[in-house]
Amino acid sequence: MNNNHKVSLLQSVARKFVIFFTRVPLSEKILFAKHLSMMVNAGMTEVESIRLIRKQIKSRGFGKILDKIIADLESGLFLSVSLKQFPRAFGEIFINLIEIGEITGTLSQNLNFLSVELKKSQQLRSKVRSALIYPIVILAATLGVGGMLIFFVLPKILPVFYSLRIELPVETKILVAASNFLLHYYLWVILGFFVFFILMAGLLKIPFIRFYYHRLILALPIIGKIAIAYNMANTTRTLGILLKSGIKIVEAILINANITSNDVYKKSFYLVAEEIKKGESFYKYFENNSKIFPPTITRMIEVGENTGKLEENLFYLADFYENEVDEITKDLSSILEPVLLVVMGSLVGFVVVSIIKPIYEVSRSITR
Repeated sequence: MNNNHKVSLLQSVARKFVIFFTRVPLSEKILFAKHLSMMVNAGMTEVESIRLIRKQIKSRGFGKILDKIIADLESGLFLSVSLKQFPRAFGEIFINLIEIGEITGTLSQNLNFLSVELKKSQQLRSKVRSALIYPIVILAATLGVGGMLIFFVLPKILPVFYSLRIELPVETKILVAASNFLLHYYLWVILGFFVFFILMAGLLKIPFIRFYYHRLILALPIIGKIAIAYNMANTTRTLGILLKSGIKIVEAILINANITSNDVYKKSFYLVAEEIKKGESFYKYFENNSKIFPPTITRMIEVGENTGKLEENLFYLADFYENEVDEITKDLSSILEPVLLVVMGSLVGFVVVSIIKPIYEVSRSITR
């Protein structure tokens, strides 16, 4: 094997590795599904449609994936077969709906339906992220102001205090001790934070630790309520999409379990699938686990099973829990805003008082 061939082989392996592990942003998947639906519905072939979409894609990783899909389609493969090579990029729901669309001749409708539902999932994520932005900004501002006072203001004032040989107030002594520690050991503090986060990330990869961590999140007062509503919205929408596309209930639940990020729910869905295989009703497991499956979802699924309107009820529940997430996150922002402002004001106030108090004591002693 000559050097050129070895280089070519290594490049090919590297390209396949990059493509396999590439994650496609949800926004690009939505556009891909929407545009492909319109083009297929207009009479264009799949390969022609994807070639046209490829020209509009800016993401390098997604572009390489589409190049491979185009090559596969030109060689005679079905679109769903080609997509199965990229499970991390597209996900099981996306691939399954396209496969069913190809089998039943409803590819355009399935793609359009998929783009609409993925858009709703994207909006749900945005609501949760937006709720977290405000606390992060306030925390960053507090640390920024406090850090500026400790690292830049206090070191210039301390020599004045020491030269006057006065007894510093307790607040100032605490601040001075903290300032000296951070000034001398800030690299170790930063390293400690990095080690802590790396250690936590490593521990959360251990299944039983991650499981109990996810259980803890669900048990927290406000965060747990958001997590439950968020998981219920995702679960009901996913199951509704899969059932509407013709996938059997057990397979739909297993697919949902595979894409669920919370391990408590993941384990529960596997158990639900096993119960259904034994002939139990869908809602029975939910009824016996009301801490993580609210009564509303149990009753609506029970009604859906009894009336044959399970898909409709699942989509209703998805909208219901998305609205609940929206309401909870709005309430959370209203609750956190004054609390964070008080915390920020208290920390900054403590630093300011610690600096001003000795100056006041000196000026008062002089006037005497």
